[in-house]
Amino acid sequence: MLKEFKDFIMTGNVVEFAVAVIMAGAIGGVVKGFVDNIVMPIVGHFSGGMDFAELKIVLSEAVVNAEGAVTTPENAIMWGSWINTIVNLIIVGFVMFMIVKAYNKTKKPVEEAPAEPAGPSQEELLAEIRDLLKK
Repeated sequence: MLKEFKDFIMTGNVVEFAVAVIMAGAIGGVVKGFVDNIVMPIVGHFSGGMDFAELKIVLSEAVVNAEGAVTTPENAIMWGSWINTIVNLIIVGFVMFMIVKAYNKTKKPVEEAPAEPAGPSQEELLAEIRDLLKK
């Protein structure tokens, strides 16, 4: 059973899948950093200095006691954070599109199998039948 497990783990597909998962996590971190630290500040600049992550609809305000400690936290719909997530998705989709496009360019074009020699045409067959009937 241990040998079967070792054979399963060492197959190319499992190892390639593991590498892909690790790379996806790393790329996800890079893309998230790119969106949070580069794209969203630019978008915020052109939208009047607005930070999308702070946009929300407050459903109930936070309750603060006399000492200033929060007894009940604020309940809010964080729709600005959702906008950031959508921008992140679009950028990840575009990056993946570019990666797949570049990968497809590196692949060798699939060569079609040579066509089988075509048999005689209909005219040739009719001419052959005619010649046989003449004999």
